[in-house]
Amino acid sequence: MSGPSRPAGRDDAGIDFFFDLGSPYAYLAAERLQRTDLDVTWRPVLLGAIFALRGHGSWSQTAARDERVAEIEARAERYGLPPVAWPPEWPPNTLAAMRAATWTASSAFALACFRRAFAAGEDLGDLAVLEAAAAECGFEGLREAVADPRVKQRLKDGTDEAWAAGVTGVPAFRVGEEVFYGDDRLADALTAAR
Repeated sequence: MSGPSRPAGRDDAGIDFFFDLGSPYAYLAAERLQRTDLDVTWRPVLLGAIFALRGHGSWSQTAARDERVAEIEARAERYGLPPVAWPPEWPPNTLAAMRAATWTASSAFALACFRRAFAAGEDLGDLAVLEAAAAECGFEGLREAVADPRVKQRLKDGTDEAWAAGVTGVPAFRVGEEVFYGDDRLADALTAAR
């Protein structure tokens, strides 16, 4: 879903925000993107598929996990966000969550899910959690939607398009043809978009 329309006379390019709801770094970026007046297009991708394409997975499965968790918690505090509440057995399987994000095409739904995961510690692998987030945003029929072959294909196509554009992980921000990877590159993307 696109953010608000750009005001008349604005020259900014807008930002494509590539995200997976299981990524705490994407959560941090999503919260900060709420503070910008730029046009932001939220683009759900399946991070597991990107891991397969790039040939290696997440830091969450490495010896760097504890260090990264501490870094994320420190960033959340610096950004003025609530303390991170890690979901049980994080990271969850986000396939259904990302299908739901694709189906709703709603930044409000994505934010509700991010906040449920990383501010409330809820499990996005649980369809009941996703349904509650959808209902909070006015969507009904989530279980049917995440099983819909058309929704599945849209998520696959969106992930393939992101990979082709140079997205190798999330969060990623595209301004024009340039891709900025990582929460720590958001400021650069915002500058480029202006």
